[in-house]
Formats: sequence, structure tokens, C-alpha cells
Amino acid sequence: MVTDKIASAEGLWLLIRREANAVVAADPVLGRSLSLAILDRRGLGSAVAFQIGQRLGSDSPTRAQFTRVANEAFGASPDLVETASRDLQGIVLHDPASKRLLPPFLNFKGYVALQAWRVANWLWREGRSDLALLLQSACSEQLQVSIHPSASIGTSVFLDHATGIIVGSSVSIGDEVTIYQNVTIGRKEADPGRAPRIGRGVLLSSGATILGDLCIGDFAKIGAGSVVTHDVPAGCTAVGVPARLTNCPEARVPA
Repeated sequence: MVTDKIASAEGLWLLIRREANAVVAADPVLGRSLSLAILDRRGLGSAVAFQIGQRLGSDSPTRAQFTRVANEAFGASPDLVETASRDLQGIVLHDPASKRLLPPFLNFKGYVALQAWRVANWLWREGRSDLALLLQSACSEQLQVSIHPSASIGTSVFLDHATGIIVGSSVSIGDEVTIYQNVTIGRKEADPGRAPRIGRGVLLSSGATILGDLCIGDFAKIGAGSVVTHDVPAGCTAVGVPARLTNCPEARVPA
């Protein structure tokens, strides 16, 4: 398990391999699958690329294609591997159900979906929009997570349960954000203006809808099933349909 100190991608990879070897020693039945997923891989980037290919591809050719594209992205942009490391550590640090690195790496589809989006975003920025949109479509079909390649997402983000999540074009999401299932973030249909901006450390509870040209401030919380169409100040909680503010920090009064 990781500590509160964020490890490098290389350090994290050593921890994951150590966990995998321990699992194989305890249950040899898992040896073949863990060899393919972890022990035969040369590093974290290669292992994440393999997961993307396996989870998004519907047959052997598409699995190989998506793995190859992900490896290309990680090779050209090593910061994507470091971000993948921070995302995984963020899950273990913030999810009380996760005590080790290996289970979320292998089994949490939200982690794979987020890394697939990071590859799609890299493709989008490289001008390869058709391939980026193909990745988005495959992720939506196979993992039930649809994030437009033009969105912006920070690090240590956690897509918990990761079913029915939709993030529209040009949406901005900060670091350390947690998004539960069935959350929708996008523009209003009648207003093609700016997309929502989600600050650092925000919690978006299940079924929340955030629409329009608005800002959710740092460490705000959006309640389950809420519909947010106006700004939410930092530290506030928004609940209801339409959402109303509650539990806002008291304004500081000058001495």
C-alpha cells in the first residue's frame, strides 16, 4: 500500500509488482493473468496501455490497436504515466475500501476509463481527433464512461463505480475530484457558451447534473441527484432540484 507521500511512477510500479508476486505466491491460479497484466510488462505505462487495450477492445485487432496507441501516447508524453501513477495513488489514499494498489489497477473500470481519456486527450491535442473520438466511443460502449477528448482533467481524480458518467466538450475538472456514478457535466442545450469548471477537491455525488456556464468552487460538494445550473462557491454544499446552497463557510470578518 502507498503512504501519504506520493510515489513516482517508477516507485509505484515496484510496489504493484511486489503485490502481484505476493498474490501469485498465495494463489497460483492467478499466475497467468497477472503475468500478462503485470509481471511481463516493462513498466507502469506498458501495463496501463495493456489494460486500456483489454478493456476497450471488442476483439483481438482492436485490443492490439488500442494498446499500441496508448503505448505511443505514453512514450511520447511520459507525464501521462506520472499522472496515471497519481490517479491510482489517489484512489488508495481516498477510498476506504481500497487498501492495496493491485485491485483498483486491475478491477476498477473508472481508473482504466480515465487513463483511456488521457490518451484520447493527447490524441486530440496532437490533431488526431478521429482516433480520439473512436477511443471515446469505445470507452462509452465498453465501460459506460463518456468523456469528450477536449475536456480538461487534473490529477488524482477518482471515478468511483464509473457507470453512466458523461463529461462534455471543454469541461474543466481540477485535481483530487471524486465523481460517482450517473453524473452528467456539460453545456446547456439552449446555451452553447462555456462549459462547467469544476474546482479542486470537489465531490460530485451519484446522479448529479451540472449544466451551463458555471463554476463549482474548490472543495464544494454536490448532493446526490442535484441539478446545478449556477455557481457553487468554494466549500459549499449544493443539494436539490434546482440545487440550493447549504453549509457554506462563514465569511471572514475583518478585525
